[in-house]
Amino acid sequence: MVFDLQGKVALITGGASGLGFAYAKELLRNGAKGITLADINEKFRETALSQIKEEFGDDKAIFVKTDTTNIKEFEEAFKKTIEAFGHLDILINNAGILNDAIWEKEVAINVNGVIHGMLLGIDNYLPKYKQGEEAVIVNISSTCGVEGYGHLPVYCGTKFAVIGMTKSWGFAPHYDRTKVRVVAVCPGVTHTPLIFDMAGRNLGGPYEKILQSGFDSWLTQDTDHVAKEMVKIINAGPSGTIWIVEGGEPAYEYQLPQREQIARRYLNE
Repeated sequence: MVFDLQGKVALITGGASGLGFAYAKELLRNGAKGITLADINEKFRETALSQIKEEFGDDKAIFVKTDTTNIKEFEEAFKKTIEAFGHLDILINNAGILNDAIWEKEVAINVNGVIHGMLLGIDNYLPKYKQGEEAVIVNISSTCGVEGYGHLPVYCGTKFAVIGMTKSWGFAPHYDRTKVRVVAVCPGVTHTPLIFDMAGRNLGGPYEKILQSGFDSWLTQDTDHVAKEMVKIINAGPSGTIWIVEGGEPAYEYQLPQREQIARRYLNE
């Protein structure tokens, strides 16, 4: 079954800039009815809303100032989405920061924020307010969530956590009780403010040296490419699956090895 985006409503955290804003525009281009840009940074409000109005017309988006680390404030974004559009079909847990120098805040946003979104989304708002047979939650991880990098151990750890939550909440019994699919998208290095001026956003000197030694080999891509691949994943990605989008190439499913198979291989040697 393909998820039909026509007339659907989405809430996107960190939605007013970067990848989040690219997701918003691509959903609207594919027939979405309305988008909530739930973002803590109000400086992006007017620019984001005016760009959406110019391309898509009036009443297609609202901005809600949202700190995802505060579950009560996060819930207000859900409530205002329902007030504005009447429904909620898609949640994209996109808000995140990349800064190991302030790792406590990084963990709070990248991990706790996603947990809050999942608890509010799958256990309350999406089952109640979805329009069709199912709703979708997309958790944004990273290629750092499937492969550790020495210069950003805390950031990588937060993105590994997102993979674990997606696999767990994507477990079939959760889908059976909620009819909410849960998938993870892992963008590779993408041209957003997150990857610029990386100096000083790590744990110090040795980490800085590791960063500089590997920078030239990174594959990069544009936000629009990731957004287009995201739509394909929303349309048809099975619950609990993990998708990698990197280097401007098509998305592919990343499958974790089954530990039982590995154990049998070693035990039979």
